[in-house]
Order: sequence, then structure tokens, then C-alpha cells
Amino acid sequence: MAHKLTEHPAPPSTDHLPAVCLIGPTAIGKTGLSLSLAGELNAEIVSVDSMQVYRHLDIGTAKATPAERAQVPHHLIDIVEPDEEYHVARFISDAMTAIGGIRSRGKLPLLVGGTGLYLKGLLEGLFSMPPIPPEIRGGLRQRLEREGEGALRAELARLDPESARRIPDNDRQRLLRALEIVVATGTPWSYYLMQREQTPLLDNVLIIGLDCDRERLYQRINARVEQMVASGLREEVEKVLAMGYAPTLKPLQSIGYRHMIEYLHGAWGWEESLELLARDTRRYAKRQLTWFRHLAGVRWFAPEQTAAIRETAGHFLTQGWIANSGT
Repeated sequence: MAHKLTEHPAPPSTDHLPAVCLIGPTAIGKTGLSLSLAGELNAEIVSVDSMQVYRHLDIGTAKATPAERAQVPHHLIDIVEPDEEYHVARFISDAMTAIGGIRSRGKLPLLVGGTGLYLKGLLEGLFSMPPIPPEIRGGLRQRLEREGEGALRAELARLDPESARRIPDNDRQRLLRALEIVVATGTPWSYYLMQREQTPLLDNVLIIGLDCDRERLYQRINARVEQMVASGLREEVEKVLAMGYAPTLKPLQSIGYRHMIEYLHGAWGWEESLELLARDTRRYAKRQLTWFRHLAGVRWFAPEQTAAIRETAGHFLTQGWIANSGT
């Protein structure tokens, strides 16, 4: 049964209009479910994924295919080049612009993805802090290239041990961000996070979480890795490198791309690269679930519970500014 935004009477502020979020770990089945939900709920999809914003990186980020995107409008996919800086504040601005446009067309925003930090920013707001002087930012980036990640991580452990524990290995952007903040302000990033202003941008949200038992999830992840490789992940990486993009760029150091680069550079053999890719993807999925478990109000379902998910979404929408169209 379809739903659409009620045009009259309109709420005084679009901040209180409903939105639906579909979250869960990688390979759990968000894309397929989001397409069917979008059709039934008269929705457009907003990607909540820190990697799908980058052009040219399609297979390793598991983007919806062009055919799938033709079924339902998608937003925040392919909006920046791999060497452009993209962060949570920019995502929030882009997401709210997309959400406003979707609502202006009388449709429902369906937020889909696995980047918990981005979703948390929309739900809880951002903290404010002084701007980082460009000389500090540039100096730290030069030091990272010259001294390596280990040296900067050791410095962060001394200056901001909480952030050092929280930031995973190979996450160079967040490592640099944490150092920028503590060096520029003298105050750890972890302190600013604790002082976060609770100013949600979306406050009428149904959050649907997908999960299943670990063995089954890991089987899905292993199958996803095999599919990516069969679809040409290595060739995609070769093409991006041939375009002149540096292998040290943040998106090219992410899961999948980093593994193919290590293989292409001769650091790992082919089988070793695939084993490490699957292992690191499993670890990433575990971190995603840990993050999402700390979000309040998530309604959890197994991927196959589609009828219950549709019923939950329909009930939520009929309680808010959504009216049953009867068609």
C-alpha cells in the first residue's frame, strides 16, 4: 500500500516530517530491500555511506547499479572525486539539501547505508570547535607521508589516548583529524565529542536495523568478496590508478581498494589479498554492528523479515505527517 506526504495541512517546519532509515552491516541486504521499500513508500533514497560519494569507485563500494538507480532516485552517490576531501559536516549539509528536495516533491526520504558516524551526525548534530589553521593541517599531512602512520599514532596516544583507542588502524583521515584538533586547540577530540550539542536535524525517524547470526553474515560477506572480484574489482583499481589518483588517498586506502593495491604492488599474493579482504570486511561489519547497537530506538529485523519491516514502516508513517493514499 503506497503512502505519500500530506500536502494539507502542512507542518510548520519540515524538521518534523518523517524519514525512514535502513541500516546494517555490509552485505546484509540493504540495497535490495531499500529498492522495494522505496517503491512501496513513495520514497527516494539518500545514501549514508562515506565511500559511495566518490566517483569511479563502484565495485568496491557496492553501489547500486545504474539499472537499480534508474528504478528509484538515489542521492549522494558519485558527487566528489577520489582526491576531494569529504567529511561528516559536508555530508550533513548535502544530506539535508537532498532531504529537502525529496520532501518538496512530496516524497519520503529513505536513508540507507552503513556509515554510523554520518547517521549519528544527522540524528544528534555536530559539535563546534575553532577552525584548524592550514599550516597545522598541511604540516601533519607532510609528517604522515614522511614519518608514517605509526609515528603519528604514537603521538596521538600521548596527546589524546581516548581517540587513539577509538580510531582503527589505517584510518588516516580520522588520525589526522584527531591530531589537528589537539595540536591546534590543546584540547583532545574526545573532549569535544563529549560536549556534542544535542541538536538533531531529523527528529521524526524510524530506524530499521538489519542483522543476522554471525556465521550467516560472514558467509554473505565471503560471497560479496567473490562477487566483487568476479565483477572486476582489480580492473577497477587499475583504472583508477591509471587516471593518476595516488594510492595513498583516503578512499583508496579503504577496504577492497587497499587490498588490490597491495596485490598490484607485489606486497601480497592474490590468494592472500582475497583472504585479508574477506577478513577485514568481517571485522568492519563487526564494528558497524557495535556502532549501531549504541543508537537508541533501532528496530531490529532479520533480512528475510520483509513483511514485518513493511508493516512497521507503514504503521510509523500513518502516525506522522504521512496519509494513506488508498491506492
